[in-house]
Order: sequence, then C-alpha cells, then structure tokens
Amino acid sequence: MYKITALNKISAAGLSRLSDAYTLTDDLAAASGILVRSHDMLDMAFPDTLLAIARAGAGVNNIPIARCSEEGIVVFNTPGANANAVNELVIAAMLLAARNLPDALDWTKTLTTDVASAVEKGKSRFAGSELQGKTLGIIGLGAIGVLVANTAEKLGMRVIGHDPFITVRAAHKLSNNADMAKKLDALLPQCDYLTLHVPSIESTKGMIDKAQFAQMKKGVCLLNFSRGDLVNHGDLFDAINAGVVGRYITDFPEDDLLGKAGVVCLPHLGASTAEAEEYCALMAVNQLMDYLENGNITNSVNFPKTNLGAFDHTAAVCRVCILNKNIPAMLRRITSVFEDINICDMINKSKGDYACTIIDVDSEVDDEALKKLLALDGIVSVRIIR
Repeated sequence: MYKITALNKISAAGLSRLSDAYTLTDDLAAASGILVRSHDMLDMAFPDTLLAIARAGAGVNNIPIARCSEEGIVVFNTPGANANAVNELVIAAMLLAARNLPDALDWTKTLTTDVASAVEKGKSRFAGSELQGKTLGIIGLGAIGVLVANTAEKLGMRVIGHDPFITVRAAHKLSNNADMAKKLDALLPQCDYLTLHVPSIESTKGMIDKAQFAQMKKGVCLLNFSRGDLVNHGDLFDAINAGVVGRYITDFPEDDLLGKAGVVCLPHLGASTAEAEEYCALMAVNQLMDYLENGNITNSVNFPKTNLGAFDHTAAVCRVCILNKNIPAMLRRITSVFEDINICDMINKSKGDYACTIIDVDSEVDDEALKKLLALDGIVSVRIIR
C-alpha cells in the first residue's frame, strides 16, 4: 500500500486516478509520495519513506530541489498542463491594457446619477487601441510562450520571439510567421507589448532592469505571468515615471507594486481554471504512480527521463531502481554487483549531476543482501519492486 499526502487541495479528477493500492494520509511521516501545488516545502523535513514529490504545476521554487536530490527524492512537475490557461490570461491582459479597461471599470463604478449622459461625455478619455498590427515580443518560447505567440498571430499581431534554448518540439509548434531575435537588444526596441515566459533561476532574476528598459519603445506594455522576481521593481517604477512603460501587468502582486500608477496586479490567476487544475492533477498523479509502481521517471526536474515500461512480473522476478551520482564508471560498478544475477532488461540515463538505472532480473534475489551490495559510494538510493 502506497501512502500519499496532499499538501494542497488537489483536483478530484486527479485523486480519482489513484488505485486501491493507494491511500491518502495526513501523516507525512508515513508518506511514500507527496502531491503539492504552492505549499512552501523549503524548510520541511522529509521522512525516509518519501520517494517522490509531484508538483501539480510547472514552477518548483517552493520545493528544495537540491536537498531532494541528495535524499533520493524524485521531484516531478507538469509542464504544459496549465499552458492554455496562462496563454488565455496573457491575451486577456493585453486586451485589458489596449482598451484601458482597469481605468474604465474604476470610473464606471463612480457613476451614480444620469449615467447614460455621463457615459457619453466621459467615455472618450478611455479610448484605446487595437492589438491587430501591433508587435508582441515574447521572451521564452516554452509551452506557454509558443501558445501566446500562435494566438497573438491569429489576432493579427506581429510576433517576435527570443529564446536561445528553444527546443525542437517547441520550434515545430511555433507559427512559421513568427520572427526570431537572437539577442534581446534586437527585440526590445520593436515591441508594443512584451511578455515574459522564462523560469526564475539565478541567470533570470532581475533580468528586466534599467539596461533593458533603456532599449524599449516608449509606452510599451510589459506583461509578467512567469515569476515576479524577473523584473527589478525600482527600475520599473523609474521606467513608468519616464513614460517608457505604459503598463506593467503582473500575476504576482507584492507590497511595493500595489497602488502604483501604471501597474495592474492580478492575484496569481495564471493556472486558476478548473480545466488547468484538472490537467495538472491528472498529470502529477499519473507520473507519481508510474514512478512508485514501475520506477519510470517522466518530467522530473532533478532526475533524468527513464522508462523501462510497466513492470511485468511474469517476465521478471523483480525490478531494481537505482538513483546515483552521475560519475565515471558508476554503471560498471552497479552491473558488477549483478555478476551472478541474470539481467533480462535494463536502462540507464543521466541528467546533470544525477543518473537513474532500472534493472529487471529474472532470477531470485535476496532484497536486503542486494541492497547491501549496492551500498556503493555515489549510490543515492536503491528500491526493489516486486
């Protein structure tokens, strides 16, 4: 029986995927797996029973990835599951800015008498512009960035993307009409709208600062539905005061942003649709179950994609799942342990500092004895599935 702890509310559609081999528990000390959305896990202590954490969403900055890797805990996320929800919100934000909707809505709420006459007299102050014919710059062409690009192109916008690390898969999905800029300084001066779709890592934190604002077209609308710390707020306020940034629309409200002229804050609504929550939950649960039952790894942020298929107990006695450091001769040292054990199938994959080896054996083994033989320098964890 696998025990699963949900640290946040998880869509019932996802939880319903759990078979009779699983039970939900609030007792974290007994958990084999954790399902989580935004719960802060950075200072949590993890029990020895914990094998995996599945994040129902893309961002994992609430999970201590390095510590999980050291403890042999596989961390999954669900890239692309909430992409359309964020895409639609970005488009909505551009329309909101283009038509001056926040100011118009606030003004309309002040009307008390002779409303029809007041509307006819006052509506001209909120006249906006159309998206068609405008230029949208997109920094980051992952699942969300590509969807935004393709949707904007259908609305008649000119789209310019910038992503030095765009994947082949994303490139195939991107509209042929989208232009690409190799460098930011070639992109920024052309944009009427600029949207960010990159993760928050050391190299991207504060990436939009005074140097970038200095290159932007006057009156640009900057959209941030990725992570709040990508933009330097002090430099942003200077750019707004100088008229460089006409609007800053973000899904990440912070104390210093609230009430600032030119800033529109949304309450982190990017993935907050019933559909996105369901897709994320289904994906997270499926990946967690596949790992616990078969040792397979899909969409992990700290261990490599590794898939030996479903464990077939009619073809193999057991499956040995090994997480190890990605160091020279590690695979040779692992397989040498199996000199007198018949291996019927295996796979080994590496990613960065870590690797995963899955071995099916069709001769009987003593689990505890095998684990002792595999207690080698560089081995992070060993699990035997029967």
